[in-house]
Amino acid sequence: MNNGATIKINVDEAIMSALREDVTSEDITTNAVMREPRQGRAELICKQDGVLAGIGVFRRVFELLDDTAAFELYYEDGDKVSEGAVIGIVTGDIRCLLTGERTALNFLQRMSGIASYTRGLADVLEGSQTKLLDTRKTTPNMRVFEKYAVKVGGGHNHRYNLSDGILLKDNHIGAAGSVKKAVAMAKEYASFVRKIEVEVENLEMLEEALEAGADIIMLDNMDSEIMRKAVAMVDGRAETECSGNVTFERLSEIAEIGVDYVSCGALTHSAPILDFSLKNLRPIEA
Repeated sequence: MNNGATIKINVDEAIMSALREDVTSEDITTNAVMREPRQGRAELICKQDGVLAGIGVFRRVFELLDDTAAFELYYEDGDKVSEGAVIGIVTGDIRCLLTGERTALNFLQRMSGIASYTRGLADVLEGSQTKLLDTRKTTPNMRVFEKYAVKVGGGHNHRYNLSDGILLKDNHIGAAGSVKKAVAMAKEYASFVRKIEVEVENLEMLEEALEAGADIIMLDNMDSEIMRKAVAMVDGRAETECSGNVTFERLSEIAEIGVDYVSCGALTHSAPILDFSLKNLRPIEA
């Protein structure tokens, strides 16, 4: 998220939308107590142990509001942070610091929470061949931030959106008539560079997907016994992904079974925030 083009295309618009949501006409409280521009400083303080993610987005909120905004940062994305740590110091027009505070913290807390939650699961899989994936179960209009946070936490991104790749799920298969028909139609329609993934719920569907030439097989909501049989059936003919009923307690067993990927919607839909505060705001004496 350090690429300037990426920031301007995908990030700035989302940040401005969040700011407009918070300021529909004016920040009446700030305007009441700060009638003139004045430089000030504030400390960004961590209130929980976790993994930092989104410090660049936090910074960008204030840069969009104030050309004079400056930062002294002591941590970067991916660093472990602890309760009470001063993450950095923000300086700029006090009015902009006050107006942007909540929006900047919302992004930072959400992204750091996802990174922290992801790190906990990724650590369980460390040393195995199984990679941890996110899903499209993201907060509307927050996907670019949430999927970035997953990567910071040690996970990997599945499809970013519906244009990214072909994933034939139960309703697609039902619409097409069968696994075989769905795969054939996908191969006929899509470019040869596109991989085709098929969601299967049992061993019969798995065999049909393999015979149809699917590149990736998603083993959906299978218990461990059936999943072992499924991985043995695949025997390297396709990549395998486990999805559904993925819990912290079950991760080690899933990795031991030997699937290539495990996707977990909870990374983005259930991660709690990591709490931060912007404190000790003081004017800078001229």
